[in-house]
Amino acid sequence: MSLSSDRMFLERHGNQWRVVVNVPKKLRAKLGTKLKRSLGTDSLKEANRLKWDVIAELKAVIAHEENPSLSLEAARSISREQAIQQAVRFAEQRKGAFEPATRDEIDEEIDWQAESLAGRPIAIDEDGHEVFDPDRLRLAKDFAQLARGDKTPIDLHHEKFLAASHVKARTLADDKRAMKLLKDWCSRAGVPPYLQALTKKEAVRFCDDLPELTANLTPVTLNKYVSRLSVYWTWLENRHEVESNIWHGRRLREPQQTTDQKERPFTDDEVKTLLKGPAEPAMDDLMRIAALSGARLDAIVCLKVKDCRDDGVFVFKPQKKEPGPRLCPIHSELIEIVERRKKGKAPEDDIFPEWPGVKKSTSLRERSFKTSNEFTEYRRSVGVEDRRDGKRRGLVNFHSFRRWFITKAEQAGQPESTIAVVVGHKRQGMTFGVYSGGPLLEQARQCVEAVRLPTLRDGGAAYGKSA
Repeated sequence: MSLSSDRMFLERHGNQWRVVVNVPKKLRAKLGTKLKRSLGTDSLKEANRLKWDVIAELKAVIAHEENPSLSLEAARSISREQAIQQAVRFAEQRKGAFEPATRDEIDEEIDWQAESLAGRPIAIDEDGHEVFDPDRLRLAKDFAQLARGDKTPIDLHHEKFLAASHVKARTLADDKRAMKLLKDWCSRAGVPPYLQALTKKEAVRFCDDLPELTANLTPVTLNKYVSRLSVYWTWLENRHEVESNIWHGRRLREPQQTTDQKERPFTDDEVKTLLKGPAEPAMDDLMRIAALSGARLDAIVCLKVKDCRDDGVFVFKPQKKEPGPRLCPIHSELIEIVERRKKGKAPEDDIFPEWPGVKKSTSLRERSFKTSNEFTEYRRSVGVEDRRDGKRRGLVNFHSFRRWFITKAEQAGQPESTIAVVVGHKRQGMTFGVYSGGPLLEQARQCVEAVRLPTLRDGGAAYGKSA
């Protein structure tokens, strides 16, 4: 049986053929049950060539009636988009067609629809050749090439890729920015925006031109976008949509940083200044947990009562590339803070309700966004700052507590592999995070207890402030 129905959307009216499109029930009172338009031909083959353009026009009328604020031109563009989606379906059908005869039938249908998209000639040139509207002819060619699998738009599978990605909203936003940058570059560089047209050579050109496309973005940020394109291409490669990942190994050269330009740990004096200053109780508790656990800010702010276990262990949510929740022993100097913040609360209650989660579900900001801003304001108010000319960020920030913890643990003679376990850095050959006891936990506890806060006053230890 032929894939196409010769009489689809067609009926005879007298000696000629006309297009018939059914109207949705909700619009029949206004438009009638069917929209009809004569094709002016008695040839069935010619009618099949002409019908698709008329079908698009009639469906545009229906779309406009369904949404009166939509112009007819916009409705027609929707119909064209639907035609492109139909080309995608044809491409899938051709890919799955093993019989040559079936593929020939599909190709014949593609030819008919491409001709209908091109429309009737708008003129005859000096040599007697038909001249078609350039935009419609371009659409017809794109349709045919896409339907035959010769051209695949670079973003055709991107939404499906994003839907299958289990990453943070900010990373998804990076994916979308990266795709937009690539499409913009294709337009600017005159490179067809199709998977088949992008080779390793084009990938190199894109990376070379990327700084000019983006004002005031550092190589670090630009490499993040290249990395997201690489992840997408790997996904396409696994689905056999591309032959290889053209972005593999592609990176913009990042400027060499001298030691005095790198973000650093707090000094002991800076830790003293921060803990002795007029911080609010919640901020004081937060800083102490950071200094004595090495945890990232967002992981601490997101702690719930159930995450502060009675056996003296924090359960931090996964961060960065961690595969799952991470256990970290609670330092003895933090027990009072933890018990005070747990008192009278349910297991699902927040340890730090002072910084609630983001209200908008579409927000790309982490819960700790406001906390970070408040800490920065406090840090600067007590004079803890280290800025360098030409650098957007200072060399100290909340993450400097994490660097300080790692430094102090190392200076206390703790093995690098154990420190990595505690702070969640990648460690080869050993998994930690599912254990609730045993040697690993004990080693981690020794590592945590080896770090001590600097003395804040003569003859006294650095204890938490009461709420």
